[in-house]
Amino acid sequence: MTDPNETPAPDLTPIEPAYAQVIRVQITISVLVLLGIAVAADFALVDQGFISRGMIMIPVALYALFAIIVMPGRRWQRWAYARTGEELRVVRGWLFRSDTIVPWRRVQHIDVDQGPVERMFGLATITVHTAGTHNSTVSLPGLKLDDANDLRDAMRARILKDAG
Repeated sequence: MTDPNETPAPDLTPIEPAYAQVIRVQITISVLVLLGIAVAADFALVDQGFISRGMIMIPVALYALFAIIVMPGRRWQRWAYARTGEELRVVRGWLFRSDTIVPWRRVQHIDVDQGPVERMFGLATITVHTAGTHNSTVSLPGLKLDDANDLRDAMRARILKDAG
């Protein structure tokens, strides 16, 4: 069994620490919606006499605090990658660990994406589409925009070299 505090192997590059803040903002947005629903349900059920005030709001608020404070750092910590002349390796997860290796020769096309939150932090996600159907898309979030563009350009150059 792997150690839950295990850090990525030394040959892997961790993604940008700012990605933890991206995750925090995304979780906060989701949790605010959940909290709004919990408040509405709490008031509706209290008015009906089914529960005491706070029986729904308090557990949801505690979950929200945990999700906003603890989870982003843990999720960020579990992403790493390595780039060689022949392949891209993406490692992620803790409970369900995934170690994906994408050979350059299998790459069909490459996307560099930025959502509004990633753009606020100057980060991007690179998505590599490969030949085949099973696991044919590999995403690597949390890269500086310039690094994502450099990785895309290096992959494209390697693909063109192999094709030529």
